[in-house]
Formats: sequence, structure tokens, C-alpha cells
Amino acid sequence: MQSYTIGQAARLLGVSPDTARRWADAGRVATHRDESGKRLIEGRDLAAFSIEVGQGGGEEEASYTSARNAFPGIVTAVKLGDVAAQVEIQAGPHRLVSLLTREAVEELGLEVGMRATARVKSTNVHIDLA
Repeated sequence: MQSYTIGQAARLLGVSPDTARRWADAGRVATHRDESGKRLIEGRDLAAFSIEVGQGGGEEEASYTSARNAFPGIVTAVKLGDVAAQVEIQAGPHRLVSLLTREAVEELGLEVGMRATARVKSTNVHIDLA
């Protein structure tokens, strides 16, 4: 499973690294240390926490822009059907849901906790790996 540094988590949550660090220090999101002593957050833990923050559970109002209609975030849910799939991404305070083929999800290897970018053009959302 992919892990994220405090800085990477902050960017995905749309907050400052100081805010992400305070949340980790307060125990709002679990961290562990790698062999070099750097604090990391497991992808699944960050995905769950990003949903909480997106629903207004954060301390501060996150400012986030959709520069070039790209929403970098973290995959919070993948629901596979026989042919179609639904992928949810939490990009800072924004929750994006995309319907795409099951084959596309499998080819991208999308799973909860991965970084991904939702790209929006007109009524279509394109998802690619970050």
C-alpha cells in the first residue's frame, strides 16, 4: 500500500503542511515512521481522513483552485460492476465521482488510497494516475 509524507498529504487535502502536521500531532490521522524517521500516512488512512475533511471536518477552510480543470487527489472509493465502475476522488474539499468502464479501472490499477487526478472538460471527467 502506498504511503504519503505530511507534505504530500497536505497537497492532496488542499491544506498547508503545517495544518496536516497539526492534524497528525493531534492524532486525527495515524502516522508511522519510515527507516529514516520520516513520518508517513498510509494511503487507506489518508483516503478515510480526506472524506472527513471534505465533509467539513477540517479545522480551517481549505482554499483550492481548479487550475486547468485538474483536481489532484486521492481515490476514496472504487465500485466495480460487470461492465462499468464508479471511482470517487477527494481533491481537497472537492469530492468527484466518475463513471468509467471496469476495464479502464483495472488497466489503471485504481484502488482506494492511490493518488489520482480527475481532469474535467465539459461534462466528462478523465482520470489518470498522478
